Amino acid sequence: MAKGDKINFSTPSGFPEFLPSEKRLELYLLDNIRRVFESYGFTPIETPAVERLEVLQAKGNQGDNIIYGIDPILPPNRQAEKEKAGETGSEARALKFDQTVPLAAYIARHLNELNFPFARYQMDVVFRGERAKDGRFRQFRQCDIDVIARRELSLLYDAQMPAIITEIFEAVNIGDFLIRINNRKILTGFFQSLGIAENKIKSCISIIDNLEKIGEAKVKQQLEKEDILAEQTQKIIDFIKIDGSIDEVLDKLKHLAQNLPEAEQFSLGVTELETVITGVRNLGVAENRFCIDLAIARGLDYYTGTVYETTLLGHEALGSICSGGRYEELVGTFLGEQMPGVGISIGLTRLISRLLKAGILSTLAATPAQVMVVNMQEDLMPIYLQVSQKLRQAGINVITNFEKKGLGKQFQLADKQGIQFCVIIGSEEAAAQKSSLKDLKTGEQVEVSLENLAEEVKQRLA
Repeated sequence: MAKGDKINFSTPSGFPEFLPSEKRLELYLLDNIRRVFESYGFTPIETPAVERLEVLQAKGNQGDNIIYGIDPILPPNRQAEKEKAGETGSEARALKFDQTVPLAAYIARHLNELNFPFARYQMDVVFRGERAKDGRFRQFRQCDIDVIARRELSLLYDAQMPAIITEIFEAVNIGDFLIRINNRKILTGFFQSLGIAENKIKSCISIIDNLEKIGEAKVKQQLEKEDILAEQTQKIIDFIKIDGSIDEVLDKLKHLAQNLPEAEQFSLGVTELETVITGVRNLGVAENRFCIDLAIARGLDYYTGTVYETTLLGHEALGSICSGGRYEELVGTFLGEQMPGVGISIGLTRLISRLLKAGILSTLAATPAQVMVVNMQEDLMPIYLQVSQKLRQAGINVITNFEKKGLGKQFQLADKQGIQFCVIIGSEEAAAQKSSLKDLKTGEQVEVSLENLAEEVKQRLA
């Protein structure tokens, strides 16, 4: 770049940058999510942002995701090292596009150091080269939990997932939501009973999964393209529309299981679903928080059993705000062993963007400070520092104003940052070991001794 050329310092498309008020909201949500995850015994891990390319692409792991490769860029005076710095073949590296493939590699690397079932949470940033648009990012944070076992994994882990989802979304108070639960074995078994060829079933399930996005007419068209007969298509549509209370749907499924031909897979799915529903109820999840929805399929091929999607009632256009399910072979990829797992994922960056735009969440104050100690006189700064430290020691977040400005301007500065209380100490107050405490929200101002100041602020904050 020539000297004097203008540099474009705008953020690259699809790579979000938060203002302090937005970042504080993200941290608030992360704290709540982490607290719930840990209350169920999930342990944190972090995997590198960069993985070997062969890991990310092994056995079809990449799917439809566009991966960002990593290539070294040498300064002009070190171009001779270019070939040495280049990484090809097994040494080629790329940015991770999800948390699951790195989890599989992590387990393979640390197999003998981990206890199973291994319950982990991960709240890392991932990268995908998809087209950037409103609510879609190329860099975004995912909050994932998975429980991985060797050989067998209790269905009660599946039941825990709706309980965890419920606690998280109730804690952050985003309004009414519904966790829709299904089992892929039920869908697979139903298609088998209709005589649909095995090599068509996965594509049919993917089509069904798009019902809400594309509508019934297009679902029928796409099933027709898969050579599904009109009579079979209508039976599929009628089946996924089965509704009613949870117990009514279960009863209808049990009745079907007794009458369908070749119903072994279907019956197994119904049994698993009933076990999961019983567990969800025993965990105390309110009945209005979850339902059985036979149209929920999760289009990804690797799901084999329970699947979940969570929607915000009244804001269904936002799509799923938390989803996941059970899989059998995904994590054992690198070990050649079956390692069943179940997990859920919250795409936090996208979720924040959508909830802010819909007015469901609001950003927090730009600063975590709750109190500003204003600067009345430079010679009283030792007192201001001492008072600030005593407030901090009492667990109160404090900004000490080091710049001498008019009192009104200091109040404006505090108010602009969302700070509710200002501590005012002039020479008379200092001599009397007192202060004035001003509430910028109400305009009230009270006199408080320095000895009782921290307690007074804590009471008012409560």
